[in-house]
Amino acid sequence: MTDLLRIAETWPGKGALSPTEPMHPAVYHMLDVAAVAECLLAPLNLPDSRQQACVLAAALHDLGKISQSFRDMLTNGKPQRHGRHWEATEVLLRDHDALLTCLGPSPRRRAWIHAAIAGHHGRPPQKTGDNLHRLRTAIGTAASQDAAGVIRCFSELWPKADLTRLETTDLQALSWWLPGFIAAADWVGSNAKWFPAVNPGPAAAAYLDAARHRAKAAVWAAGLEVPQPGQGDLLPASPRPMQAAVADLALPDGPVLALIEDGTGSGKTEAALILAHRMIQCGKGRGLYFALPTMATSDAMFARVGPALTALYATAPTLTLAHGRSALSETYRDIAAERARSEDAPGPTEWLMDSRRRALLAAVGVGTIDQALLAVLKTRHAPLRLYGLSSKILIVDEVHEVGEPYMAELLATLLRAHRENGGSAILLTATLPRAQRDMLLAAWGDDLPVAAPYPALTIAGRAPEPVPAMPDLRGPVRVERLATSDAAVEHLVQAVADGAACAWVRNAVDDAIAAVEALRARGVPATLLHARFALCDRMEIQSRALACFGKTGEGRRGQVLVATQVIESSLDLDFDVMLSDLAPMASLIQRAGRLWRHMDLRPAQTRPVPHPVLQVLSPDPSEVKTALWLREVLDRGAWTYPVDQQWRTARALFEAGAIDAPHGLRGLIEAVDGTAAPPVPTVLEQAELERLGDGLARQNMARQNRADLDKDYRSGGADADDRSFPTRLGMDQRTLCLARWEQGQLMPWARVPGRSAAELWSLSEVSANAARFRGLELPDQETPEIAAIKADWPEWRQAETVLCPVDVEGVICAGLRYTEKAGLVIVSPEERG
Repeated sequence: MTDLLRIAETWPGKGALSPTEPMHPAVYHMLDVAAVAECLLAPLNLPDSRQQACVLAAALHDLGKISQSFRDMLTNGKPQRHGRHWEATEVLLRDHDALLTCLGPSPRRRAWIHAAIAGHHGRPPQKTGDNLHRLRTAIGTAASQDAAGVIRCFSELWPKADLTRLETTDLQALSWWLPGFIAAADWVGSNAKWFPAVNPGPAAAAYLDAARHRAKAAVWAAGLEVPQPGQGDLLPASPRPMQAAVADLALPDGPVLALIEDGTGSGKTEAALILAHRMIQCGKGRGLYFALPTMATSDAMFARVGPALTALYATAPTLTLAHGRSALSETYRDIAAERARSEDAPGPTEWLMDSRRRALLAAVGVGTIDQALLAVLKTRHAPLRLYGLSSKILIVDEVHEVGEPYMAELLATLLRAHRENGGSAILLTATLPRAQRDMLLAAWGDDLPVAAPYPALTIAGRAPEPVPAMPDLRGPVRVERLATSDAAVEHLVQAVADGAACAWVRNAVDDAIAAVEALRARGVPATLLHARFALCDRMEIQSRALACFGKTGEGRRGQVLVATQVIESSLDLDFDVMLSDLAPMASLIQRAGRLWRHMDLRPAQTRPVPHPVLQVLSPDPSEVKTALWLREVLDRGAWTYPVDQQWRTARALFEAGAIDAPHGLRGLIEAVDGTAAPPVPTVLEQAELERLGDGLARQNMARQNRADLDKDYRSGGADADDRSFPTRLGMDQRTLCLARWEQGQLMPWARVPGRSAAELWSLSEVSANAARFRGLELPDQETPEIAAIKADWPEWRQAETVLCPVDVEGVICAGLRYTEKAGLVIVSPEERG
């Protein structure tokens, strides 16, 4: 047996936390992490050979701490000039490759695993040539010899470790999964509360036994232990057709991709939960991650999912909200507080909430699709996200919202990676074009796309199964064209007089503001909701909108909500009358889903209008004389969506004269996005060519930015910042943080009781297209009052956020003002004169 005591005494792994505590030996820390790794792997039902190999890999993750340069840094504060300890790990593993033949069938394949082990700090090691030689010298000969002894010792602890029989593609996929797995184990194993520093003394086997006891408690305390699935039945007493279909579905062996296509209000979310529960019971996953298109839809889903978890699991699982502003969610704060009071309640642990990167490690996560897409971009800690998702059923809701070419390519890559890691997925949509549908199925490996009925339940590799449609109690929604915005205002004035609850969905914020001003000038009590409100004000307006127009809303008679796309899918609203600017077909179908929505609570005879009608503000698609056809009726909203798709939508919709859900939806979607879509008028051909070219450019950009899964992690990964490889492309945004003067001091615009100063400043932020601020003299950020506040902000926030005092009249600077009723109003250079 290797002289482990001497090695433990010679090579420290963690600095002392206080003068009275010892430095934790490197080999003991490595065994701490291995013990955690055993706990994380135990429920995965892997073959012993692979499980022990992964644990051995985790044990060797900090082999580079057995290094003269690392010890000098830890004990004397000397910089590691020639490489960090994790880079030294790869050097030592490769230098002693002959001792680790169990990690792959050849030196080249084993090198993939060496780099994966060293890459647990979020990026692959890249030392080559002279840099590699200098790092090897910095490690030192004595350290290298001791590292070899540690490898021999650890190999005896896990003698069945063997990856030599893995296929090349499986070993390649493992090289992406392994760094994230080790990172998670390392984070837990590095927690001094759970793994306190000890003096050298115990032998390897004895120390490992003690570490195993600590690891079980640590994994549970961290919130990484996933409960057993509940044995109850989620199927309601009177299931809807899609819910009954997923309950009876025969599940194939191996990872499964299911695609649920059904109309709005058909119970797709509940059907996904029923199917996910069955998948978990069959061992196709242990946890869940709900991926939504926006933070608002994520917040709405988070509120819905919590109550279902008691049926999904035998005991309360950990639950996180995963998006950039989760800390500002009242619902999330309440759930976290309840979990802190009682471990019998679903919610996050303190450890999971300590870092946003840990959110995907919870048993159940709800968040944006962006958090999942980061797993396949060339970003730091991408493998951590891959690992976090790998044991989960990935549920992507509103998948049609990810149809833009850049995001669609990333989603296809994510599905491939998820399947290669053994994960299963469920995709939900009401309006998915066939081309996007075929692309996603092909990414899973289903290369035989066929036409599908609607509604449909599709399992990749099988023919789509028709599902009976939910009867639409509304009947077909008639579609009528409004030729001018003045006609739209007149229509709403009359609807309000009739006592209707009304909505006008506009494509652009400036147009929404203009519409509200026109309605208010006519005495109509209109509320405004768009994305250019400070977050605190937007949350307040959304709350009032739900109270008025929501499922159980009150005081809705004669009220009007003018909003942008923010109400398409994130808020459960119900209107008697709806107007909309012309938008792509999928968006109009989604908007129409908020018209006469809750027929069980508000049947037809109680509505102040006789029929559900979607009034669409649009020029006549049969009279297109110029490329500015859409600008004839819409103002800024004419540029929000591609004009060729807008024309096809108008043509198909006005010819049909109705949205007949669900059976008519497939035809409407394919009339715009399908192969049989009609050619556009000659004057719009150039716009179509530009859109197609832009789409190809975006797709190519996604292929450049995504991780190269056809290579191993060292060759195909990177360590860029999240902002360098975005999850979605769009116009550059500029963030303003609003402030108000109170008694001579700048205070956050937000006034929300119980919030910290940092949270109040976050709630005071508002963003807009950066180009809109050109020519504006925004407040000088070097003034003493502003500089003093920003001094406490992180550097990235200081650089990206402009702190803007707002005077009592709402003025920020010439051409820019903010009010709680209108939001951020930007006056164009032409209007400024």
